[in-house]
Amino acid sequence: MDEKTEALRDLFVDATGAETVTERQAESPGSLTDRDEDAVAARVDELVSTMRERYAFDAGLDNAGYRRVAVGFFDDEDDATIAAALADGSTSIDADVVREARFDLHLVDEDDRDTPAPVEYAAVKRAVAADRPLTELAATLSVDAETVEAYVPVAQADLASTRVNDRFRDELRALLTDADLEGSHAAAAREDGLREATEDIETDVSL
Repeated sequence: MDEKTEALRDLFVDATGAETVTERQAESPGSLTDRDEDAVAARVDELVSTMRERYAFDAGLDNAGYRRVAVGFFDDEDDATIAAALADGSTSIDADVVREARFDLHLVDEDDRDTPAPVEYAAVKRAVAADRPLTELAATLSVDAETVEAYVPVAQADLASTRVNDRFRDELRALLTDADLEGSHAAAAREDGLREATEDIETDVSL
């Protein structure tokens, strides 16, 4: 590799590197921290109300409680931590209530789907979708029915989300995380970097 080629390679790496993206993210307006928190909270409440009417929630939380569950979920808080944040002197809320509220909101994670051998989560979900007696599935797997039934709420939440193309879960994620912003900043940084590098190449060639 000659000096000119090496210099161009370094230019491309510098122009599109992770550090550049981080700097742009830090400097660019429109990050999650700059959003109108009241507007985000209002939109989350609208989604919760829509889902409550559609799915008949029964976890016993108000919209603010469900919003706190969603925020905690996307902040990687466990159910017990969220429950502690929701509980006050007059209300007792445990991790099971939070888990039920998460499923109401279609917020299922991989730990929820982690079934013990020989139970396969996909098989449980298929059985629930087909309205197949879970006792049959349990007998086929040589496990007790309770082991299979424990994953029914998980499957029901996943299936409900699938039926609406994950609309509610995806919008909650978009509202409560900066994943979309990170992706757009990274893409913009790559485009800017490549354009600048191309201009430098053209200048070098003309010289």
